[in-house]
Amino acid sequence: MSHNVRISIGIAVLIALSVLFLFSLVHTAAGAPRPGSRAVAAGHRLAQAWCQSCHAIEPHMAGFFDEAPSFQSIADRNGTTALALKVFWRTSHQTMPNLVISPEQAEVLSAYILSLKRN
Repeated sequence: MSHNVRISIGIAVLIALSVLFLFSLVHTAAGAPRPGSRAVAAGHRLAQAWCQSCHAIEPHMAGFFDEAPSFQSIADRNGTTALALKVFWRTSHQTMPNLVISPEQAEVLSAYILSLKRN
């Protein structure tokens, strides 16, 4: 493949990516789900996969498990903030398995828990 053809393909790819990016901005502005709601949904999926064997992860499950606090009760604590949860994910605890969690996973799990907070 010649150098000019590779440059043309590269430019076409950049233009296509730019169009997709602009479309996503317009689509979000037009009422599509906000990124925060995607984070909450991703956090809910992680909670289902990792946490629900010990914690009640949904509000209607509160009281179902005796050992671990429900996510609803964690969310409703006065000190539960995004920063507090961020610190929690990086701290080992005697009653929990050691979690190896990426910053992105910690962020979406925190978003889900904070979405449960009652006003």
